[in-house]
Amino acid sequence: MTDILETIQGMVIDGKFNDIEGEVQRAVDTGTDLNLLINDALISAMDIVGKKFADGVIYVPEMLVSATTMKRGLDIIKPLLQSGETQNRGTIVMGTVKGDLHDIGKNLVTMMMEGAGFKIIDLGVDVKIENLLETLKRENADILGLSALLTTTMPEMQKVIEALEEAGLREQVKVIVGGAPIDQAFADTIGADGFGKDAVEAVQLARDLVAAK
Repeated sequence: MTDILETIQGMVIDGKFNDIEGEVQRAVDTGTDLNLLINDALISAMDIVGKKFADGVIYVPEMLVSATTMKRGLDIIKPLLQSGETQNRGTIVMGTVKGDLHDIGKNLVTMMMEGAGFKIIDLGVDVKIENLLETLKRENADILGLSALLTTTMPEMQKVIEALEEAGLREQVKVIVGGAPIDQAFADTIGADGFGKDAVEAVQLARDLVAAK
């Protein structure tokens, strides 16, 4: 790995979000390969951050800062890429279910997924089922990620899965669920394909589901 890639990787790991854009722009200006910047600096950094989180070395606030740093760097590079120039590991539609306005956990998962090389369509919060179905069809998505923080909105996840079945999309789209009140037993009950208790687990689950398709 070249010095500039190591520097950018370290900045993401350390969460230096105020400095990352200038360093990534310098790498671009000096002709650094864009795919190397993405894969060997930004994505590899988030893999390291994810491992630190899983090992209990860092916690959610530090991981969120690193993810924000990675996203700022990625936002410099993305407009410079030709369509299809970088490897797309799969398309994921993300949203907090109808009736729920919480998005901090979803936003962290979204940034981590993007940092892992997935194309992300984030529909935000309080997302209606019709909007989810339209987006999944239009984007030919591989995975649907659903988030809920309120116990009162958890049943909406099952309604989404039932709507996917009625629309004939269930075989095409894998469904991941998450949020503070969600657990594996609930995911199994509603027929989801997986449950991520945190952003690191969600990313690994997405990788496994896409690899198995």
